[in-house]
Amino acid sequence: MRSIATVSALLLMTSSAFAEEAKKGMPQLDFANPLTMAQVVWLGLIFFTLYLLLSGWALPKVTKVLDARATSIAADLDAARAAKAKADEAKAEMMAAMAKAQADAQAQVTTAVDAAKAEASAAAAVASAKLETQLAAAETRIAAARSAAMGALQEVATTTTTDLVARLTGVTPNADVISSAVGHALSARAA
Repeated sequence: MRSIATVSALLLMTSSAFAEEAKKGMPQLDFANPLTMAQVVWLGLIFFTLYLLLSGWALPKVTKVLDARATSIAADLDAARAAKAKADEAKAEMMAAMAKAQADAQAQVTTAVDAAKAEASAAAAVASAKLETQLAAAETRIAAARSAAMGALQEVATTTTTDLVARLTGVTPNADVISSAVGHALSARAA
């Protein structure tokens, strides 16, 4: 209970002090006081002096530094643009050289393929001619062998037929008739 009384007493004292101060106004803005006017004059003189010092000495140095920095940045940007232009030019030259090299390589590959095709075609023509010659020779040999075989077959068939007819009938047949009949039967069968 005592603490509540103490707090309420403090509140009353502070509120009455605030009320008195509010009636007087702020002492910093009391221009009727000669000390306040002197402080305002000195404040103006100090600000004016600072302004003169800054505008005459510090700000020109800052301006020089800013100008030097802007010049340096502009030079760096120009150098970077020039380097980029050189790099783009080098890239274009490299791309042109690569395209030329690819075209040359493609032309060489095409030439090599065409030469290989021509060589293979010539080799195939030689091989084909050789095979044709061998085939013609083989066909001639086959025809000769067939003719010889047919001749031997006709002779065997004629002899066999003559013997068969003689055994079956007991009469020896005419050799020219049997030879003609066997030749006619063999030629009909061959066709």
